[in-house]
Order: sequence, then C-alpha cells, then structure tokens
Amino acid sequence: MSVVNNMTIKIGGEAGMGVASNGAGLTKALARAGLHVFSIEDYMSRIRGGHNFFQIRASEKPVYCHSAPVHLLLAFTKEAVDAHHGEIVPGGGVVVDEGIKFDEKRLLDRGVKIFRMPLVSIAKNVGGSELMMNTAAVAAAVGATQLDLRYVSEVIEENFGRRKGAPIAEANLKVARAAYDMAAERYGADFEFRLEARDSPRRMVVNGNEALCLGTLSAGCKVVAGYPMTPTSTIIEFMAQQADRYGLVVRQTEDEIAGILTVIGAAHAGVRAMTATSGGGFSLMTEALGMAGMTETPIVVVEGQRTGPSTGFPTRTEQGDLEFVMHASQGEFPRIVLAPATHEQCFEIGIRAFNLAERYQCPVILLTDLNMARALRDVPPEAFDIENAEINRGELLTYEDLDKLTGRYLRHALTETGISHRAIPGHPKAVFMTDSDEHGPEGHIIEDADTRTAMMNKRMKKLELAKRDMNGPMLYGPEKAEMTLMGWGSTYGALREAVDMLRERGASANLVHFTDLWPVNEARVAEHIESARRLVAVENNYSAQWASVVRRCTGISAHGKVVKYDGRPFAPEDVLAGLEKVANAA
Repeated sequence: MSVVNNMTIKIGGEAGMGVASNGAGLTKALARAGLHVFSIEDYMSRIRGGHNFFQIRASEKPVYCHSAPVHLLLAFTKEAVDAHHGEIVPGGGVVVDEGIKFDEKRLLDRGVKIFRMPLVSIAKNVGGSELMMNTAAVAAAVGATQLDLRYVSEVIEENFGRRKGAPIAEANLKVARAAYDMAAERYGADFEFRLEARDSPRRMVVNGNEALCLGTLSAGCKVVAGYPMTPTSTIIEFMAQQADRYGLVVRQTEDEIAGILTVIGAAHAGVRAMTATSGGGFSLMTEALGMAGMTETPIVVVEGQRTGPSTGFPTRTEQGDLEFVMHASQGEFPRIVLAPATHEQCFEIGIRAFNLAERYQCPVILLTDLNMARALRDVPPEAFDIENAEINRGELLTYEDLDKLTGRYLRHALTETGISHRAIPGHPKAVFMTDSDEHGPEGHIIEDADTRTAMMNKRMKKLELAKRDMNGPMLYGPEKAEMTLMGWGSTYGALREAVDMLRERGASANLVHFTDLWPVNEARVAEHIESARRLVAVENNYSAQWASVVRRCTGISAHGKVVKYDGRPFAPEDVLAGLEKVANAA
C-alpha cells in the first residue's frame, strides 16, 4: 500500500548547483498543492564546491520541524549519495543522473529504489543548457510521486520569468515536462510514496527571519542598521526591499559597532530602531550595548546564534549564546531576552520586543538561531496581522505633552518604578543631556557615591518590574506526566513531535517550552517544573545553559539532559535517541 502525503525529500549537491533555490521552489510548490511543509538547508561556508543539502518535509498535518528519515533523495552528485544513502527508508528512492556511478548494492540490499534518469541530457537537448539539470531532477521527483506538475510549473514561471525572462522560464518548463513524463512513466507506478494535492486555503511560505521582519514592520520599526553576518544578513536584505513601501531607513554600516551606534542614535531621537547580527558581531557590540543600558535607550538587537567560539561553523546552528547575551557588557543594567519557538512567534515577538524596549527603556535581545532563521514553513496569512499590532510606547512624551509641561524636565528622574518620562529631543521645554558616564537625574556626569547608588537602584528596579511581563512557558501534552522535556527557542518543533512519538509508544510525557528567558520570573518558572517527576533539559549547546539558569534562579535541577552541539538542529529522532542514553545512564 502506498504511503500518501507524508514524506521527506532531500536534495544534495555542491554549492552553485541550485540546491537551495530548487529546494525553496519545491517547498513553495508543495505548499500550493495544499500540503504542510517544513524545510531546512545545510550548507558550507563557501561559494562553490563542498556538499550542501536541502531537506523538505511534506505532510497533510501541520509540521514544526524536520524529520531524520528520508523517502526520496535527489542526488546531483556522487557525494550526495555517499552522504545520505543510509538515511533513506526501505521502499524509498534516489533520483540520480544516469552518468553518476556509485555502489548501488548498498541501497538495493535495503530495498531502496534507484531512479536513473538522463537528467543532464534532457536539460541539454530540451532546454539548451546543462544548468537546467536541477529543474529536471525536481520534476522527475514530482513525477515519481505522481503529484500534478502544475504546482512546480507555477513556481518555475514566477521565479524564472521574473528574474531571467520568459525565454528562460519557457525552456525550464519544457525540461520539467520532459523529465516529469519520463519519471512518471518509468517509476511512478512502483514508488511506494505518493504526493496528492489537497483542497486547502492558500498559505504563506516564510522563514523565521522573514516572519520576524513582518513583526518589526507591524511594530513600526523605521531604522535598521547592521553589518551582514550569517544568519541575520537576510533581515537587513528583507528590510531594505521594504524600505520604500514602509518608509524605512536601512543602512549597511562599516561594522557591527557602527550598526548598534546608529540604532542607539535613532532610538534616542524617538524612532523604533533595530540591528541584527550573530554571536561574533554581538561580541563587538557589547560596549555599545552597555551605553544603551546606561542611557536607558530602547533598542532591539537580533542575535542569530551559530556555532562558536570564534568563527566556529559560520553556516550552522547552535543555542550557545544564551548566558552570553544575558550578561554581555561591563557592569549591570536591565535587558530583556526573548527567543521565539515558532514562525508565528517570530512575528509576535517582533512586535512585543519594541513594546518592551520602550516600556522599560532598555535593550531587548531577540535570540534566534540559524535553524529558525533559515527554516521555511507554511503559515496561514491571518497569523501575520501587520495592520493591527498593539503599540505601547511606554512613558514617551509627545510634543503635545511637552507643551503642557510646567516644571523642569529631567530625563533620568528618580521614580517609584525606575522608569522616567522619555522626551524626543528638539522641544524647547525638554532640552536635556544623557551621558554614557554615570549621571544624575538631569543627565550630567556625576562622581558621588550616593547618586551612583540611587541611579543604579533606579535602573535595576525596571528589571524586577519587567518580570511581571515575562510570559510563562508553553505546555504541550498532558498537565502531568512521568517525563517532562524542557526546552527553549527553536527546539520546540522537535520536542513537540518527540512527545507525540513517546505517547504513541505508550509513555507518559509532556513538554514545557520557554520563550521569555530574561529576566526570569522565578515563581512562574518554578510553578511549571517543580512538580515534574522527571525533568529532562534538551538544548542545542554543550552545557544545557537554560537548565543552568533555571537552577540558579529557582533551585530546581533537571534530572537529566540531552544536548547536541554538532552544528545541526534536533530532529525528533535525535531527541528520542538522547533520552534513551539518559535512561541507560540512570
């Protein structure tokens, strides 16, 4: 019996062979066919050469992560077969050009089918260029699964027609049709896994960075400045594309230091402003981050984690920067750290970050990672309500408010909450200083111990107040369980599915997942984990950093940990394998 509408397709080849572009195109095509999709890419830090892959999961049910078993491999090179043959399930297949030689026995012995196709010949003879081989391979894969070609054809027309013109689009369409028909005729009837279109509402296909940008646009962000750094470069690129439409100022600065200083200047002038970087760039920003803390300037910093230390794996993922961003810069000052768990949360947190930054007049750090930044997923358009975001600018005085001011304006006035009224510079009744040295309520440099103590107390009060705005974790699964998984950020999808798989096996399991990481609302965190019978922390870092933070703040220790720090994101199967090791070690 054929398995319908639940499969993973992997495309493997060298950088420069169109692995990512064809993977993204096929992801869109499957979504237009009414399927739910989740796609990841793995690529080396080089322009050409080296092995890259793009993995697409398609299902009738919503999916939140990739899955390890592969049902169909599109191998552009021998290296792709060598790297991924062991991942293909029995009954799965490999689409490969007839000229690529490899050990077929290791696949055939496991019941894997080999779909040899004259991909290069079709591209050359039908389309006029061997470069269209990747189009032929994608179409052949769709033919083997017996999905209607029209969904792929739509994407080809849009992508090639818009960027390269009608003749190139037409040539690719001819190549796709020839490869599709041949694969359907040769292999379609015998392939166990099928894809069928479903009648469902049209959905957007976005990655985490795009969803985050939509949120920041909805929040009224007007200035974006930064230096390109994987995986947040596409944030700057996306916002630059929207600059004219939304009236943005987008600047690629000479370095990360200039990026955050530009944002601090814009925010001081009353504009919602954001910078984006990775761990290495954030390292350069730390002194200026302290300046934002001292001057109480509300900025948003997106920190896209990748492996470290130093350059590490610059194009791969990790969750290794949590404790760094919580404490970065000299001295102590309030900051808020949030880490979205889903694409919908990327949008929501993009709005919330600016509200929190202005309410508490402090930096807000959005801690994402390469996996979340680049992963594509289908999302209903109504999840991104750009026009109706709730905006809270905190204690911001408008020019109308300042017109009514009777007393002296003190930018850093001591208050019960620690939050002072903030004025936009330029009004004659609110001429003020705000110094990056320690200063008094009027903003001028001071040296005395009493004022220093008062100003520190003022600023740090905001951190205690902000705890009330920190959301508790998401609970997935039953309220009580024998095993509770604890995670944060982008691991949500893999942990959620691991819980489902455990429960299908008869185990009692649930998930407690955090997005609001700092400041820690100790009582709110404790109430969700203190009664856990067996608490297991699952994190994409070496030392289970969030579990360490939780232990310090609440006194509650995880009973075990599952960690992964090879630069690759968790699949549900990785979580289950890790839990088995924890159980065996107990």
